[in-house]
Amino acid sequence: MTIRLDNLTVNFDDRFQLSNINWRIEPDQHWVITGTNGAGKSALAAVLAGVGERLAGSIEGLPARVGVVSFEAQAELIEAERKKDDADILDVVSLGTPVREILYTDCADPELASELVGKFGLEGLLERSFRKLSTGESRKVMLIRALASKPQLLLLDEPFDGLDADTLAMLQQHLAGLIDSVPMVLVLNRFDEFPDFITDIAYVEQGELRHQVRRDDAKAYAELYQLLHLKSTDLAVPGADPDTAIPMLDPTQPLVQLNAISIKYDGHAIIDRLDWTIQPNQHWQLSGPNGSGKTGLLSLITGDHPQCYSNDIQVFGFQRGSGESIWQIKQFIGYVSTALQWEYRVGTGLRNVIISGFYDSIGLYSKCSAKQRQIADQWLALLGMSDRADQPFNKLSYGDQRLLLIARAMVKHPPLLILDEPCLGLDDMNRQLVLALIEKICANSETAVIYVNHHPEDRIQGIDNYLALTKP
Repeated sequence: MTIRLDNLTVNFDDRFQLSNINWRIEPDQHWVITGTNGAGKSALAAVLAGVGERLAGSIEGLPARVGVVSFEAQAELIEAERKKDDADILDVVSLGTPVREILYTDCADPELASELVGKFGLEGLLERSFRKLSTGESRKVMLIRALASKPQLLLLDEPFDGLDADTLAMLQQHLAGLIDSVPMVLVLNRFDEFPDFITDIAYVEQGELRHQVRRDDAKAYAELYQLLHLKSTDLAVPGADPDTAIPMLDPTQPLVQLNAISIKYDGHAIIDRLDWTIQPNQHWQLSGPNGSGKTGLLSLITGDHPQCYSNDIQVFGFQRGSGESIWQIKQFIGYVSTALQWEYRVGTGLRNVIISGFYDSIGLYSKCSAKQRQIADQWLALLGMSDRADQPFNKLSYGDQRLLLIARAMVKHPPLLILDEPCLGLDDMNRQLVLALIEKICANSETAVIYVNHHPEDRIQGIDNYLALTKP
């Protein structure tokens, strides 16, 4: 059945509005929705799942069973799990819902779910709490749930983000096997990730469906590709605040030294006796498949992992466990991760989000200086957000939030900048901007960079040290 959207205007909790959408999705078509961050890509996909308040127009032909994978759905599930962990209720701490229950409760096709569990390599995680999974592992669970729901329409919002190369190839192959039975709508930012079976592209801008392009229309497709690959050539990284001084470190000593460190869960070693030394001004790319311990390794450095005190770790002149405070360590670190983004749920304005990087806080609770305000405004101008300085952070799109958090991490020019998949969820234009910014930082002698990324095309010029983790 054809899905028809006619002059459709939809409101999303006063946060965003889609206007005058005219769109046809035929049963034999497979679409990609693309556009810049904040344009309305995810909102348009959400409409097909019945989300939003219809203000005008009509939508017809929506199937009864729609399989959905999105950052929003993932975050909602994680938030629901967090609410179970309420120690104020009878002093009981929830162990969390095991992956097996998440996958198989009300599952329409348990046999397919089990097959996909094997393909995604999740057999050993079925009894683990869902909230203890890595970002990539939780994304795999969401994908299995959607694919095993016997959907009549698949809505996949950035389904490939956070997946290692082998898993991505397997998923694309599986989706290709569904093209004759299930229409698909994918939200994607990367042109290089458009599957071969995609027939049509929808380009969204400012809440409107501006262009609809057939994949086989070479000229129109090339123009759309060029539109989304625009890149600024006049980049200038704002300077640091001289009045917000980070204590000087001994330039002859390593920033970080890990000696035969291990990370174990349920008696199984994820990382086993790893040595790693990071010198001042040294840049590293950290890679490895989902579940290989990348995020855990980073949290040993930051002090957020409970096993950091059972390992031999030296950071910024401190022996871990020698009486140092967490803030003594974190003052030397700028950090961006998906987990931080989920935690950064405050409604403070964009300027204050950037300024909060000077104080390593979530939100801003101290009066900032005129110089800090000036530097924050320079970052906003660089990101094309000057006119949104006072807009609430939690009203931004996923990609725009990530850009702000990258600026927040960079604002104090820390001795160590940790970027855990900083391009996750970004469109091509903003991805290229971020990559250029990271290259600028790498060229600056005052900051060492640890960069986590799955995509070989996102390699950073200036990073010439590599640590590849393997899955046990």
